[in-house]
Amino acid sequence: MNYKQQLMNTGQYLISNQLAWGTSGNISTRTDSDEMLITASGTSMANLSEDDFVKFHISTGQNYSERKASKETPMHLGIYQGREDINAVLHSSPFYTTLFSCSNEAIISKLFVETMYYLEDIAYVDYFHPGSQELAEAVTAQASNANIIIMKNHGVVVLDESLLEAQMRLQTLEMACHMILKAKESGIKLSLIPQKTVQSFLNESFYKPRKTVNHSIKPSNK
Repeated sequence: MNYKQQLMNTGQYLISNQLAWGTSGNISTRTDSDEMLITASGTSMANLSEDDFVKFHISTGQNYSERKASKETPMHLGIYQGREDINAVLHSSPFYTTLFSCSNEAIISKLFVETMYYLEDIAYVDYFHPGSQELAEAVTAQASNANIIIMKNHGVVVLDESLLEAQMRLQTLEMACHMILKAKESGIKLSLIPQKTVQSFLNESFYKPRKTVNHSIKPSNK
Protein backbone atom coordinates (compact mmCIF):
# COMPACT_ATOMS: atom_id res chain seq x y z
CA MET A 1 0.00 0.00 0.00
CA ASN A 2 1.41 3.42 -0.93
CA TYR A 3 1.62 6.39 1.43
CA LYS A 4 -1.13 8.35 -0.27
CA GLN A 5 -3.52 5.41 0.05
CA GLN A 6 -2.64 5.11 3.74
CA LEU A 7 -3.43 8.79 4.24
CA MET A 8 -6.71 8.47 2.33
CA ASN A 9 -7.67 5.51 4.51
CA THR A 10 -6.76 7.50 7.60
CA GLY A 11 -8.92 10.44 6.54
CA GLN A 12 -11.88 8.13 6.00
CA TYR A 13 -11.26 6.43 9.34
CA LEU A 14 -11.24 9.75 11.19
CA ILE A 15 -14.51 10.81 9.58
CA SER A 16 -16.19 7.42 10.07
CA ASN A 17 -15.28 7.38 13.76
CA GLN A 18 -16.20 11.02 14.42
CA LEU A 19 -12.58 11.96 15.02
CA ALA A 20 -12.66 14.71 12.38
CA TRP A 21 -15.26 16.69 10.47
CA GLY A 22 -15.46 18.64 7.22
CA THR A 23 -12.25 20.37 6.20
CA SER A 24 -11.13 20.78 9.81
CA GLY A 25 -7.76 19.23 10.57
CA ASN A 26 -4.79 17.91 8.61
CA ILE A 27 -2.76 14.71 8.52
CA SER A 28 0.73 13.79 7.39
CA THR A 29 3.18 10.92 7.19
CA ARG A 30 6.93 10.66 6.86
CA THR A 31 7.75 8.89 3.60
CA ASP A 32 11.48 8.57 4.22
CA SER A 33 13.99 10.05 6.64
CA ASP A 34 13.66 13.56 5.21
CA GLU A 35 10.39 13.80 3.27
CA MET A 36 6.73 13.96 4.23
CA LEU A 37 3.30 14.05 2.63
CA ILE A 38 0.62 16.34 4.09
CA THR A 39 -2.96 17.13 3.14
CA ALA A 40 -3.40 20.13 0.88
CA SER A 41 -5.24 23.26 1.98
CA GLY A 42 -9.04 22.99 2.02
CA THR A 43 -9.25 19.24 1.58
CA SER A 44 -12.08 17.19 3.07
CA MET A 45 -10.99 14.20 5.16
CA ALA A 46 -13.92 12.17 3.84
CA ASN A 47 -13.03 12.58 0.18
CA LEU A 48 -9.26 12.60 -0.10
CA SER A 49 -7.75 11.66 -3.47
CA GLU A 50 -4.15 11.14 -4.58
CA ASP A 51 -4.09 14.76 -5.78
CA ASP A 52 -4.87 16.07 -2.29
CA PHE A 53 -1.36 15.75 -0.83
CA VAL A 54 1.71 17.94 -0.88
CA LYS A 55 5.27 16.61 -0.64
CA PHE A 56 7.85 18.44 1.49
CA HIS A 57 11.52 18.12 2.28
CA ILE A 58 11.55 18.00 6.08
CA SER A 59 14.91 19.63 6.81
CA THR A 60 14.59 22.53 4.37
CA GLY A 61 10.81 22.89 4.21
CA GLN A 62 10.92 22.86 0.42
CA ASN A 63 7.55 22.23 -1.26
CA TYR A 64 7.91 19.74 -4.12
CA SER A 65 4.33 20.23 -5.32
CA GLU A 66 2.36 22.98 -7.01
CA ARG A 67 -0.62 22.72 -4.67
CA LYS A 68 -0.93 24.87 -1.58
CA ALA A 69 -0.34 22.80 1.55
CA SER A 70 -2.27 22.95 4.80
CA LYS A 71 -1.63 26.14 6.75
CA GLU A 72 -0.47 23.94 9.64
CA THR A 73 2.48 22.58 7.62
CA PRO A 74 5.10 24.37 9.79
CA MET A 75 3.74 22.51 12.82
CA HIS A 76 4.10 19.13 11.10
CA LEU A 77 7.59 19.97 9.81
CA GLY A 78 8.71 21.05 13.27
CA ILE A 79 7.52 17.78 14.81
CA TYR A 80 9.33 15.63 12.23
CA GLN A 81 12.47 17.74 12.52
CA GLY A 82 12.58 17.27 16.28
CA ARG A 83 11.34 13.68 16.58
CA GLU A 84 13.08 11.14 14.34
CA ASP A 85 10.93 8.39 15.87
CA ILE A 86 7.69 9.97 14.61
CA ASN A 87 6.25 8.91 11.24
CA ALA A 88 2.65 10.16 11.52
CA VAL A 89 1.00 13.37 12.71
CA LEU A 90 -2.76 13.85 13.03
CA HIS A 91 -4.34 17.21 13.82
CA SER A 92 -8.10 17.25 14.30
CA SER A 93 -10.90 18.59 16.48
CA PRO A 94 -13.02 15.66 17.74
CA PHE A 95 -16.05 16.79 19.73
CA TYR A 96 -15.19 15.59 23.24
CA THR A 97 -11.46 16.26 22.96
CA THR A 98 -12.16 19.78 21.71
CA LEU A 99 -14.66 20.30 24.51
CA PHE A 100 -11.89 19.48 26.99
CA SER A 101 -9.50 21.78 25.12
CA CYS A 102 -12.01 24.58 25.78
CA SER A 103 -12.09 23.87 29.51
CA ASN A 104 -9.81 23.32 32.48
CA GLU A 105 -10.98 19.74 33.01
CA ALA A 106 -8.18 17.21 33.43
CA ILE A 107 -7.83 14.30 31.03
CA ILE A 108 -7.33 11.22 33.20
CA SER A 109 -5.11 8.36 32.03
CA LYS A 110 -5.58 5.99 35.00
CA LEU A 111 -8.85 4.55 33.70
CA PHE A 112 -8.19 1.38 31.70
CA VAL A 113 -5.49 -0.42 29.74
CA GLU A 114 -5.56 1.73 26.60
CA THR A 115 -5.64 5.04 28.46
CA MET A 116 -2.67 4.01 30.62
CA TYR A 117 -0.74 3.15 27.47
CA TYR A 118 -1.75 5.80 24.94
CA LEU A 119 -2.42 8.78 27.24
CA GLU A 120 0.74 8.60 29.32
CA ASP A 121 2.24 11.77 27.83
CA ILE A 122 -0.12 14.72 27.25
CA ALA A 123 1.04 18.33 26.88
CA TYR A 124 -0.90 21.57 26.48
CA VAL A 125 -0.30 24.77 24.53
CA ASP A 126 -2.15 28.06 24.81
CA TYR A 127 -4.38 29.32 22.03
CA PHE A 128 -2.62 30.74 18.99
CA HIS A 129 -4.24 31.44 15.64
CA PRO A 130 -4.31 28.44 13.25
CA GLY A 131 -1.38 28.44 10.88
CA SER A 132 0.56 31.01 12.89
CA GLN A 133 4.28 30.72 13.55
CA GLU A 134 3.52 31.04 17.27
CA LEU A 135 1.35 27.91 17.17
CA ALA A 136 3.94 25.97 15.18
CA GLU A 137 6.68 26.89 17.64
CA ALA A 138 4.56 26.08 20.70
CA VAL A 139 3.54 22.66 19.37
CA THR A 140 7.06 21.84 18.21
CA ALA A 141 8.44 22.67 21.64
CA GLN A 142 5.93 20.43 23.40
CA ALA A 143 6.49 17.57 20.93
CA SER A 144 9.73 16.80 22.75
CA ASN A 145 7.70 16.09 25.90
CA ALA A 146 4.54 14.34 24.71
CA ASN A 147 2.83 12.28 22.02
CA ILE A 148 -0.47 14.14 22.50
CA ILE A 149 -0.61 17.93 22.44
CA ILE A 150 -3.86 19.63 23.39
CA MET A 151 -4.19 23.05 21.75
CA LYS A 152 -6.38 25.20 23.97
CA ASN A 153 -9.69 26.21 22.34
CA HIS A 154 -8.64 24.53 19.11
CA GLY A 155 -8.16 20.75 19.10
CA VAL A 156 -5.37 18.22 19.35
CA VAL A 157 -2.19 17.03 17.65
CA VAL A 158 -1.31 13.34 17.95
CA LEU A 159 2.07 11.92 16.95
CA ASP A 160 3.13 8.29 16.61
CA GLU A 161 5.32 5.80 14.81
CA SER A 162 2.60 4.91 12.28
CA LEU A 163 -0.75 6.18 11.04
CA LEU A 164 -2.53 3.16 12.53
CA GLU A 165 -1.05 3.76 15.98
CA ALA A 166 -1.81 7.48 15.73
CA GLN A 167 -5.45 6.63 14.95
CA MET A 168 -5.63 4.39 18.00
CA ARG A 169 -4.05 7.05 20.21
CA LEU A 170 -6.53 9.67 19.00
CA GLN A 171 -9.53 7.38 19.39
CA THR A 172 -8.45 6.42 22.92
CA LEU A 173 -8.17 10.11 23.81
CA GLU A 174 -11.64 10.87 22.47
CA MET A 175 -13.15 7.88 24.29
CA ALA A 176 -11.53 8.92 27.58
CA CYS A 177 -12.85 12.47 27.25
CA HIS A 178 -16.31 11.10 26.48
CA MET A 179 -16.17 8.74 29.46
CA ILE A 180 -15.02 11.44 31.90
CA LEU A 181 -17.80 13.77 30.76
CA LYS A 182 -20.51 11.09 30.96
CA ALA A 183 -19.37 10.12 34.45
CA LYS A 184 -19.69 13.74 35.58
CA GLU A 185 -23.12 14.06 33.98
CA SER A 186 -24.33 10.85 35.61
CA GLY A 187 -22.82 11.48 39.01
CA ILE A 188 -20.64 8.38 38.68
CA LYS A 189 -17.37 8.49 40.59
CA LEU A 190 -14.63 6.99 38.47
CA SER A 191 -12.36 4.47 40.18
CA LEU A 192 -8.79 5.25 39.16
CA ILE A 193 -5.95 2.74 38.85
CA PRO A 194 -3.29 3.40 41.53
CA GLN A 195 -0.09 5.05 40.27
CA LYS A 196 2.02 2.10 41.42
CA THR A 197 -0.12 -0.24 39.30
CA VAL A 198 0.11 2.13 36.32
CA GLN A 199 3.90 2.12 36.51
CA SER A 200 3.93 -1.67 36.84
CA PHE A 201 1.73 -1.93 33.74
CA LEU A 202 3.89 0.45 31.70
CA ASN A 203 7.19 -1.12 32.71
CA GLU A 204 6.43 -4.78 33.27
CA SER A 205 3.30 -5.87 31.40
CA PHE A 206 3.31 -7.64 28.05
CA TYR A 207 0.63 -5.41 26.50
CA LYS A 208 2.91 -3.54 24.07
CA PRO A 209 6.40 -2.04 24.25
CA ARG A 210 6.16 1.21 26.19
CA LYS A 211 6.21 4.32 24.01
CA THR A 212 8.07 6.75 26.19
CA VAL A 213 9.03 10.16 24.90
CA ASN A 214 12.77 10.51 24.35
CA HIS A 215 13.43 13.67 26.31
CA SER A 216 16.95 13.86 24.89
CA ILE A 217 15.44 14.72 21.51
CA LYS A 218 15.13 18.46 21.19
CA PRO A 219 12.97 20.43 18.77
CA SER A 220 14.82 21.73 15.73
CA ASN A 221 15.36 25.46 15.36
CA LYS A 222 14.90 25.27 11.60
